[in-house]
Amino acid sequence: MNAVGLQTHIWSNNSKSLLLMAGFPVLLLLVTYGLFLLYAGFAGVGLGPDPIAGPFLWAADGLARAWPYAIAGAILWFGIAYAFYQTMIDAATGAREVERSAEPRLYNLLENLCISRGLSMPALRVIEADGMNAFATGLHQGQYSITVTRGLMNTLDDRELEAVLAHELTHIVNRDVRLLVIAVVFVGIFSFVGEMAFRGLWHSGGGVRTRSRSSSRDNGGGALVAIIAALVIVALAYALAIVIRFSLSRRREYLADAGAVELTKNPDAMISALRKISGNAVINAPSEVREMFIENPHSDFAGIFATHPPIEKRIDALVRFAGGQADAVLAPKSGPWG
Repeated sequence: MNAVGLQTHIWSNNSKSLLLMAGFPVLLLLVTYGLFLLYAGFAGVGLGPDPIAGPFLWAADGLARAWPYAIAGAILWFGIAYAFYQTMIDAATGAREVERSAEPRLYNLLENLCISRGLSMPALRVIEADGMNAFATGLHQGQYSITVTRGLMNTLDDRELEAVLAHELTHIVNRDVRLLVIAVVFVGIFSFVGEMAFRGLWHSGGGVRTRSRSSSRDNGGGALVAIIAALVIVALAYALAIVIRFSLSRRREYLADAGAVELTKNPDAMISALRKISGNAVINAPSEVREMFIENPHSDFAGIFATHPPIEKRIDALVRFAGGQADAVLAPKSGPWG
């Protein structure tokens, strides 16, 4: 990967990060309007002389009064996320920070990679899970962290584990982690709002539904139209957030694999690590967080919405462009750290 291509990738990540942050308040206002409209439809307010347009006008008036609070909420959410995103991710995955004294092998492998590249040492975290996975997090220097599972550490030898750490370190260098963290925070809040909205509808009881049906009959179906339109708006906002999530380029994984080879000078170690990880990468974590993993095996619709390229394609790229062996599986070799 030449410098121009890599810099273009980094610039693209930075631009997408800004777009995600700018788009968040817009989608938040859209959701707010949808919730006002949903309330109007179920409560039968704003129907007036024009039962079709009335709820939409009432919801627009509500949004006009509420938008400063929605924007303030967006700012507050970003502030909370900026301060506590790592705590949230740790809570979701069960990760804990470790020092050299607790994990000397892991710490020394990463430290050597950082010294060879002239990089500051990120924090290290471990998830006590049998699944084999790893990911990096962080928004800027001083916040970066690399997390690996116990299963990964127990299964990979030093050369393979070093390749995985180099892969995650490359995500930090390429600014992938900043974009992914923002995407996790961005989509996560809409998942929460959407889930709470539909839970509220589910638990609202038959009285509201009966009232809605009565309003629909008495007002030419205006309430029903408002409810349907509100659900479409909320679903659209959530779908747009999901599309943004899926728009994160799979190219980042190819670049991180290439960066790992550049750091370790050992394409076979990266190939061997990917082969061992394949089929053994599942750990319990929210879908948004799994997008940061070195391998995310969860995908729908035959891989159309997969956030990672198939491991076989990643191995093929390492064979074609890095000179690796397609069937590389490293022979056992004890390393200097344990």
